[in-house]
Amino acid sequence: MILQLFVQGIQMLLVVALAPLLVGIVRRVKARLTRHRGAPLIQPYRDILRLMRKEVVLAENASWLFRVTPYMVFAGTWVAAALVPTFSTGLQFSWTADLIAIVALLGSARFFLALAGMDVGTSFGGIGSSREMMIATLAEPAMLLTVFSLALVAGSTQLSHVSAYLASPEVGLRVTLGMGLIALVIVALAENARIPVDNPSTHLELTMVHEAMVLEYSGRHLAMIELASALKLLLYVSLIGCIFFPWGIAQPGDGLARHGLALLLYVAKLAVAGTLLALFETSIAKMRVFRVPNFIGTALMLALLGALLLFVTRSV
Repeated sequence: MILQLFVQGIQMLLVVALAPLLVGIVRRVKARLTRHRGAPLIQPYRDILRLMRKEVVLAENASWLFRVTPYMVFAGTWVAAALVPTFSTGLQFSWTADLIAIVALLGSARFFLALAGMDVGTSFGGIGSSREMMIATLAEPAMLLTVFSLALVAGSTQLSHVSAYLASPEVGLRVTLGMGLIALVIVALAENARIPVDNPSTHLELTMVHEAMVLEYSGRHLAMIELASALKLLLYVSLIGCIFFPWGIAQPGDGLARHGLALLLYVAKLAVAGTLLALFETSIAKMRVFRVPNFIGTALMLALLGALLLFVTRSV
C-alpha cells in the first residue's frame, strides 16, 4: 500500500519533469539531422521558467474563460498523463486509468482551448480553433475505435489490464494490433500538431493550428500551455509504449530495485521515441490543410478495419 502510493506520486511528478526533456530530445535530434548545433536538452525548461517570470499581458476584452483556460488545460492533461502506466502498473489510482476517461480528459482540454482561441476575437484565433475542431472530428473517432479494438482484444479498457494482457505470451502477433498501432501513431501526430499535420516550430499565420489559438497568451499562461503541450506529447508516447511495447514495466508486488530498472527503461523508451519522431519529421514535409482529413481518415479506416476483423475472427 505505501509502496504503491509512493510510486504513484513519483509517476505524477515524473511526467511533469520528463515532458520538457522529451521536447528537448526531439528538437536536439532534428537540429543534428539538419546539421545545426541546436539548443541544449534543458532549453525547454529554461523557456518555461522564463515565461513563468514574465508578466501576463491580457487583451481588454478577454473574459474569465481566457484567464482560467491555461490552468484547466494543464490540469486536465496532467491528470490524463499521470493515469497512463509509465514504468509500473497496478498503482493506487490505476482503477481510474481508463482509456475512455483519458480520451474524455483530452477532449475537454481541447474544447476549452478552442473556446479561449475565439474568446479575444482575433482572426487567427478563430482560424486555429476551427482547424483544431476539424482535426478533432476525425482524430477522436479514430482514437475511440482504436480503444474499442484494444478492449475487444484485452477484454477491458483499463490500461493496467490491457498492458499486462498484451505483455503476456498468449497474445502474439495480430493484424488488429498492427492496425491499431499505426492508427494511434497517426492520431498522436494530429493531436500534438506535429508534422505532417502542423509544424510546431513555425509561426506562419496561414498554416498554424495550435499556435494560432495561443497567440494572445503570454507569461505564466503561455508557460502552462507549453507545459501542457509537452505533457500531451509524453502522454501519447507513454500510451503507445505501455500498450504496444510493454517490456520492462514493473508489476504489482515488485520491489524498489525492479521499479528503478523499469524507470530507466521508460526513460530509454522516451529517448528512442523522441529520436524516431525527429527522424520522421525531418524526412517528410508538412501537407496542405485540405489534405489533413485524408491523412487522419487513414487512421479512422485502419481502426475500423481492426475492429471489424475481431468480429470476423478472434485470431487476428
